[in-house]
Amino acid sequence: MFTIEHEFDATVVTLVDEGAAHLQEDITINLFEDCITLEQLDPRTDTVQKITLSISQTDDLSAALDLPEGVYRIARDKT
Repeated sequence: MFTIEHEFDATVVTLVDEGAAHLQEDITINLFEDCITLEQLDPRTDTVQKITLSISQTDDLSAALDLPEGVYRIARDKT
């Protein structure tokens, strides 16, 4: 299950782990104009872990989901 909310400066997607045992904590994805952050509570330390991806890294991740094993570089428009 997931939710989508539009806030002032970001779109927020929350991924909820449903199903069998060994469920993971919810993941919150904040999509900003210049970056994307992923946040997840670490129940062992009771702190939120945060990862920030540039838009370029997100584009690479999106492409990687559809490619076989290997090393790739995406040709980007220089404008």
